[in-house]
Amino acid sequence: MSAATPAAEDSDPAYRQLLDAAVAGIGGSPRTGQLRMAEALDRAIDEKIHLLVQAGTGTGKSLGYLAPALARAVRDDVTVVVATATLALQAQLAHKDIPAAVRAAGKVLARTPRTAVLKGRSNHACLLKVREGVRPDQDALVSGGELVSRDDSSAGRSAGAVDSESRLGAEVVMLREWAEDQAGRSLLGDRDDAPDHSPRAWSQVSVPARECLGNRCPYVEECLFEKAREKARQADLIVTNHALLAIDALNDGSVLPEHEVVIIDEAHEVVDRFTGAASALLTPTLVTAVGRRAATWLDDDLAADLLGQADLLHEALEATEPGRVTDPGAGLIVAAQSLRDLARSAVSALGRSDDGEEAGGDPERVQAQGAVREVFEVAERIAALSAADVVWISESEYTGRAAQVAPLKVAGLLRSSVLAGATTILTSATLRIGGEFTSAARDVGLQPGERVDDTPEILQTEMAWRGIDVGSPFDYHSQGILYVGRELPKPSRDGIGEEALEDLAELVWAAGGRTLGLFASQRNAVRAAEQLRKSLPRIPVLCQGEGHLAGLTRQFIEDPATCLFGTLSLWQGVDVPGDTCRLVIIDKIPFPRPDDPLMQARSQAVAQAGGNGFMTVSAGHAALLLAQGSGRLIRRAEDRGVVAVLDPRLVTARYGSFLRASMPPFWTTTDREVAIGALRRLS
Repeated sequence: MSAATPAAEDSDPAYRQLLDAAVAGIGGSPRTGQLRMAEALDRAIDEKIHLLVQAGTGTGKSLGYLAPALARAVRDDVTVVVATATLALQAQLAHKDIPAAVRAAGKVLARTPRTAVLKGRSNHACLLKVREGVRPDQDALVSGGELVSRDDSSAGRSAGAVDSESRLGAEVVMLREWAEDQAGRSLLGDRDDAPDHSPRAWSQVSVPARECLGNRCPYVEECLFEKAREKARQADLIVTNHALLAIDALNDGSVLPEHEVVIIDEAHEVVDRFTGAASALLTPTLVTAVGRRAATWLDDDLAADLLGQADLLHEALEATEPGRVTDPGAGLIVAAQSLRDLARSAVSALGRSDDGEEAGGDPERVQAQGAVREVFEVAERIAALSAADVVWISESEYTGRAAQVAPLKVAGLLRSSVLAGATTILTSATLRIGGEFTSAARDVGLQPGERVDDTPEILQTEMAWRGIDVGSPFDYHSQGILYVGRELPKPSRDGIGEEALEDLAELVWAAGGRTLGLFASQRNAVRAAEQLRKSLPRIPVLCQGEGHLAGLTRQFIEDPATCLFGTLSLWQGVDVPGDTCRLVIIDKIPFPRPDDPLMQARSQAVAQAGGNGFMTVSAGHAALLLAQGSGRLIRRAEDRGVVAVLDPRLVTARYGSFLRASMPPFWTTTDREVAIGALRRLS
């Protein structure tokens, strides 16, 4: 570590020196928005108030928050947690941005900051699973270093099944050897560092948190996950994900190390991630699997009764149409009550040995108890039909019907378990919904009346917060055009119409391909792809579902004349700068499905509280996706192109201005020929 001059003696604050050094270290140049962001973060941490920062694409927001975070962590001896939504950003931080910031910090701070990445327990190999074999209920066993079937015979099995077991066996053996090597070298057994493997193979060398033996595990002193946690406890800055932040909140802060500052990147996704972490699903197949797993340690009657609950649950699900369940006397609620009671008895029985003593010596029994306890807790939530939860029946082509439960809202959880315990920074390229921070703030538990200005005497408000938009380095007005098909018919439930398909074909022809198509449904994406292949046979069209998305995206990037059509995962997850994407097509305003039980319930709750359920929930959801989707067009200063929305409501409906205010400030037209002319000049 190089010697450093104390920051207080320098003309520039430490975070500014660190930021300048980090940007120079990666060959970058100063950006006004990045510096404004760093200044706002440093001030928020100093004043201990929460901050919402909208930082447009190209701002360099990762270094914009890492510089003040690391400077404060070292100077004030505070721990900072950075939570991301996607593995891609987590990897970028761990392997690119953080090393650059730490190298710079070593030059300007009193010491080099310590950093760590912390993931969930199941992302690390479990030495108990690695060393003591697979569970009895798994499909195959490992023997002598090779995977073999239970009956050690391939009779009655197809060659494909034997090959599949052989491949699985080889993967498991490989993963076990890798895990032992990790343990021997005091490494962390992180799944991302493992050799290529299938999810099924990983499940045989890892364990979900619920089934961990904790201090009763014979290998607890060597536990790879606990090593990761210990490293995190020693760190100044910890990188994790929204899901683990949510699990920490749901478990009274027992998962993450103590910290004073939280930076939530990709903050537009945090509500959905917290909702997902607090949601649960119950199926007859799950009940059967858990019942069989526990049966070894239950008396025959209790085991039979528990397994019988799968049939009762199946009957209740089949007797009720998919949708929200609100009647306490509904068949699903009655079935959940019965399952809850039997699962409670099974949890109790699994915790006692035959002589009545606590049964803690058998790892498989303890893990089975954890699995049954999880079924009990989900059944209990469904049976309670609490006003804080939404219960519904879903239906899938692959898994059939299932009972689901999710929190009506997570604002209270975020407020009490995240914001109340740490200064919280939320940042994203899309936080100003409808041109304001109010919606995003309210979703995470901050109220409009708690927003502060620069008056010092009110900064002591417990939940004081400030919002700042640091802009974007891009000139959206000159780099992009927003074309809205004002003369097109309103979208119908029958799918994308002929007129919209004609507009789409004309625009794609003018762009010479180079089109990212964002559709409200898979049916619309497929129909548009089929139509375009007929009308423009020389332009390659890829459609989500016809191959692995990563492979399709790679083809799209490699051949600029190609089009890529798809649904939700493309709206937020594709970064394709340059000539590959000159045109972004949005077939309709992405309102949530009218039959979405959770969105329905949230909208009703807002209306019952005197608000506008449609604008708060449906329009807010659509505005966020439009902001994300239209943001796919301009990814660097040289990019040019058109965003075409084939839904006239964006300019004709009263809520249209609210939606447009959430999108980048493109030059706007409703004249198709203007958009076509611009695309032809570009191509």
